[in-house]
Amino acid sequence: MPIAQANRPAAESELHIALASCRAALIAIAMFSGLINLLSLTGSLFMLEVYDRVLPSRSVPTLVGLSVIAAMLFVFQGILELTRGRMLLRIGNQIDWRVSDRVYDLVTRLPLRTRGGGDGLQPVRDLDTIRSVLSGAGLPALFDLPWLPIYLVICFAFHPLIGGAVLGGALVLVILTLLTDRLSRSSVQRASIHAAARNRLAEASRRNAEALAAMGMSARLLARWRELGDAYRRQQKIAGDISGGFGVVGRMLRMMLQSAVLAVGAYLVIHQEASGGIIIASSILTGRALAPVDLAIANWRSFVAARQSWRRLEKLLAAIPAPATQVPLPAPSRTLLAEKLSVTAPESEKPLATDINFVLKAGSALGIIGASGSGKSSLVRALVGAWPPLRGVVRLDGAALEQWSSETLGNHIGYLPQDVELFEGTIAENIARFVPNPPMEMVLAAANAAGIHQLIVGLPEGYNTQIGEQGARLSAGQRQRVALARALYADPFLVVLDEPNSNLDAEGEEALTRAILAVRVRGGIVVIVAHRSSALAAVDFVMTMANGRQQTFGPKDEVLSMLTRREPPPAGPFKVVPQTAAST
Repeated sequence: MPIAQANRPAAESELHIALASCRAALIAIAMFSGLINLLSLTGSLFMLEVYDRVLPSRSVPTLVGLSVIAAMLFVFQGILELTRGRMLLRIGNQIDWRVSDRVYDLVTRLPLRTRGGGDGLQPVRDLDTIRSVLSGAGLPALFDLPWLPIYLVICFAFHPLIGGAVLGGALVLVILTLLTDRLSRSSVQRASIHAAARNRLAEASRRNAEALAAMGMSARLLARWRELGDAYRRQQKIAGDISGGFGVVGRMLRMMLQSAVLAVGAYLVIHQEASGGIIIASSILTGRALAPVDLAIANWRSFVAARQSWRRLEKLLAAIPAPATQVPLPAPSRTLLAEKLSVTAPESEKPLATDINFVLKAGSALGIIGASGSGKSSLVRALVGAWPPLRGVVRLDGAALEQWSSETLGNHIGYLPQDVELFEGTIAENIARFVPNPPMEMVLAAANAAGIHQLIVGLPEGYNTQIGEQGARLSAGQRQRVALARALYADPFLVVLDEPNSNLDAEGEEALTRAILAVRVRGGIVVIVAHRSSALAAVDFVMTMANGRQQTFGPKDEVLSMLTRREPPPAGPFKVVPQTAAST
């Protein structure tokens, strides 16, 4: 399902399921919050008793007894608040633990479903935001807010004037909270968009630092960085000013309200409608009743950010569901079929390769040639399952690629993309595709098949050499040959190589030819995209492509001979040369 069509998440989203798994803990936190709010009455009641009982009676034993009881209740309240904070922290970690695998799945699959226009790491940041807010100091205020009516009832029990003053202040603070949400929401959202754009620019600049330095582009991209930074800071300032301003107003009103309650209490005492203890008790109670509202206003910007992160992540999880469990299939060993295959880039309707048809049997190797932009790389992305077909199907031994899970299919495919990417770790880990504790003989076999064993053992730490981020400690040719060994690891049935000799010297090309022949000898299939004819030395079939269409397909000698004679292009979408060696 295209992401654009995922306008609203499923009724029972994965985030809601993760949160529901913490239901018992949330119920316990709500109960703890109730006890905490009841215990928060300790200070008010203590002062009420001191002023109304202890001072008139001048009873020291009563004062000591009340002090001991109050101290025990304060300690119990502190334990409950500590427990509640730790439980919230663990709820945040629990949700992160339950969803983090899916978020990583989103990060790896999102580039296969979308083409640019977004921050690839935004799902990770969204999950971090949700976890930090769930574990932060602001969330307990939301558990305390429902107890505000209880405090109001007690204040009304003291006297209707005191209750009315507190109710009026509470209504003003609630209005401030709603205004904070309404006025800061759009600024927080725009700030998030500018921050994502700035992160993308920083990452692109880091990856292309050499090009920036060589072509003098740093200053111009720095200007763009400043523009994004100014826009981000401007929106952050607006949101911060709104949240901070209303927060200050809220605290000011709360302090004024406490003083107002003291004044009302004094008025009532003067007119003998209340005791002196009610003055202090009601003031303390007012501060405790309105503290959650004050804290909620102060943390409202983080609440808004968490809500936006929740919605973004929920939408992505619904748009890219977890892969369905597939029925295990036998390992492919006979054929590769492309039938009426049309391929388009993610989130695009324009076909990049159209109506591709061919069959390869075990032991065959196909070379795909054509001008830049003819659709070769798009085709091989569909052959390995990276891009889903727009129309048609790719089959291994008669089963469509979709019938395998990604993990299982990957065990049968070796892929060397045009843009080689290695991962931070050792050479052995990269060759073994980061399989835990891989058999070293399989790593050595892949390295020998790629002709890179001697080069590796010549390094100071051999196969344990750390290659750095993106293989930065290796040359371009070394990275390509390590990636070739990774593609050959564990003898996959289908090996797809996209311009594997672009960074290779003569020795590397000879090793590549031997590797292709070795795959054919063991009964595998090789598909290779090439611009240089030397890469076709070990193939037995050739396909030519132009403008996204298959032009010819057949035995190598016949196709190359036809191209050498410069025959005019076929009138139809493609021409199949008789396959006299199809069973090779």
